[in-house]
Amino acid sequence: MAPQDVANPEFKALGEAPRDIEEIARQERASVLPYWNASVAFQLGCALRTRLLSFDKPTVIHISTISTPPHVLFHSVTHSGTALDNDFWVARKRNAVIRWQASTWQLHNKFEGDEEKFKTKLGLGETAKEYAIHGGGVPVFVKNVEGPVAVVVVSGLKQWDDHQVVIEELADVLAKLERKA
Repeated sequence: MAPQDVANPEFKALGEAPRDIEEIARQERASVLPYWNASVAFQLGCALRTRLLSFDKPTVIHISTISTPPHVLFHSVTHSGTALDNDFWVARKRNAVIRWQASTWQLHNKFEGDEEKFKTKLGLGETAKEYAIHGGGVPVFVKNVEGPVAVVVVSGLKQWDDHQVVIEELADVLAKLERKA
């Protein structure tokens, strides 16, 4: 887990990201939202940023539709120290989520973190550089809609923490939406 200020009353430790592919897939589908719009994206983005502020490492948070070009609904950093390279990671993680409709953590574990195996098995050739199979990219699913409607990407922590923070905050947003209904 990333270093953080455990004395900070706002700090909430992350759970451990599963490594079993079926468990990761269940985790992704556990937070199917009742609806999706810019307000929900903003709520999720703010929740992620608030949660990530207690971690010492600077992170980038990105939420966009699956369209190309993306319609960016939220984009923020947590602390000074992020770089343009974080945005390249965001784009590559986002591309992988859209193409395979699965989290980048699921893809990472499916291919045992072996990018060459990923490239070869899927016949990607030179286009493999457009994708990243490092945790942190998570699809957003909505009830009665086939496939994801959006992608949430966190970049800056350890890849399993990038993944887990999105999963946990997505679940919290779902719970709040259900309470409103």
